Amino acid sequence: MFARDCPCGSGTAYDACCGPVHRQERPAATPEELMRSRYSAYAVGDVDHLFRTWHPRTRPEDLSIDPQLTWTGLEILEAEGDVVEFRAHWRSPHGEGVLHERSRFEQRAGRWVYVEGRLS
Repeated sequence: MFARDCPCGSGTAYDACCGPVHRQERPAATPEELMRSRYSAYAVGDVDHLFRTWHPRTRPEDLSIDPQLTWTGLEILEAEGDVVEFRAHWRSPHGEGVLHERSRFEQRAGRWVYVEGRLS
């Protein structure tokens, strides 16, 4: 349980935002909510959530999280239909950077899952 703000940048406490999705208390209602929960999973180190929410057809064998990366902010640029475009900011011992991706999601067994992303 975290008393801090959610890493996804919603302005809500983690336990009221992405926490319940990570703990499987409820599924993500939209592709944007799932994408936010996945960003937060990277930020808090929840590899199990990433595994569960990645379509098995496109999921890589290794889902390890780079311990040298600190995720520092998320910007949602567009969320329409099954596509979410975002910028995820990070910091490492080697500097700072931004991951800009346009992600596609689909429903599988009534739940949203991440299918693929195109980097910009």
